[in-house]
Amino acid sequence: MPEQTRPTSRRGAARHGRLRRRGPVRSLVTVVAGALAVLLVSGASLAAITAQQLTSSVTSVALPNATEAPAEITAMTGGANILLIGSDQRDPDSAVPAGVVDGVRNDVNILLHLSEDQSQLTAVSFPRDLMIDRPACTGDDGTAHDAASSVQFNTLYELGGISCTAAAVEQLTGLSVYYGGMITFDGVIEMSNALGGVDVCVTDRIRDTDTGLDLSAGTHSLQGYDALQFLRTRHGVGDGSDLARISSQQVFLSSMMRTIISGGTLSNPATLYKLASAALSNMTLTSSLSSPDTLVSLALALKDLQPADIVFVQYPVVDDPDQAGRVVRSDADAAVLEAALQADQQFTLGDATEGRGSTADESAAAASEAPAASGSTAPETETGEPGAAGGTTAPAEPAPTTTTTTTLPSTITGQTAAEATCSVGSSRG
Repeated sequence: MPEQTRPTSRRGAARHGRLRRRGPVRSLVTVVAGALAVLLVSGASLAAITAQQLTSSVTSVALPNATEAPAEITAMTGGANILLIGSDQRDPDSAVPAGVVDGVRNDVNILLHLSEDQSQLTAVSFPRDLMIDRPACTGDDGTAHDAASSVQFNTLYELGGISCTAAAVEQLTGLSVYYGGMITFDGVIEMSNALGGVDVCVTDRIRDTDTGLDLSAGTHSLQGYDALQFLRTRHGVGDGSDLARISSQQVFLSSMMRTIISGGTLSNPATLYKLASAALSNMTLTSSLSSPDTLVSLALALKDLQPADIVFVQYPVVDDPDQAGRVVRSDADAAVLEAALQADQQFTLGDATEGRGSTADESAAAASEAPAASGSTAPETETGEPGAAGGTTAPAEPAPTTTTTTTLPSTITGQTAAEATCSVGSSRG
């Protein structure tokens, strides 16, 4: 694909249209929130109950390269890559009141890269409207599919399931994907209910007649179907594009990660069990990921991560010059991101990198910069210095190891889970 020139303004007004359907289907939901949560909590849950109890009813499929995947994810040289898919698949008893779908789309696609030293987890979101050259692939059911030019990314799951979606990600990024999972509509409802809600900040009213979402400006605790509507909305945020929806979803996911990691959830076995069982009961996993030993290995690798160690990134794209409402790979920026992931290099985002549907939460920033209360004193230490207790000297701490960190161009959008952000509301829907 030839090099694309990035527009001068990354917040362009182009709308990225949905794939045309034969039925009256509304825009689709991301349910990957539940999948991200289960990766962080399943290990603790499995310590509280039996691994077999959580995985006994999980549906699994085999990737063509399954035999190359080590049983322990931490044994993967150069870090592990896990593809998470959110689909519009609905079972007959689904809690989602939506129309009949003529096919199953992978409208949410997130590639997780866990660094080999387990110091950083990167979540790369691929737009549903991304046009790619599809590689030849073998589907989950063993059917062989020929390569094809200029296909929309969210048609891959219907074609060949997790396997063909993973093959496309591998060709696009140059990364090997040995693990994957798909989660359905109901997963996010059950996960948000188990957490008791996720707080999201909204700058202006969100009103989207497609999803039925109507939120006033301010902070809202969302759970159940309300959380589902929030993650579905595209016309209610930013410029109404799928790219705006991705950055708005990152607002929700970041808040959810902070709730799980910093809100006491990890010390509550009952909540952990509900979270893990809710997600797993709504997931299809690759056989390389579905074994109890592999899930425990993954969860243990993630247990020490803090919100600042979790980085959400939108895969770099530009408007498709040949099709209105579609996007194509931004070659220069994508190459920078892919090189960092291929080298398993720790990185940070540039300044002001929020996407089209999010912005920094100024009220949270102001609160964090408030001066300490008068009369406060420095905590006592055992160094013999001012503020020390008893003048004793503690043993010297070993010097911290230094890790080379690169900063991505500010044209690559995203945020860490530690950053408080707000969805940019819009009533255009």
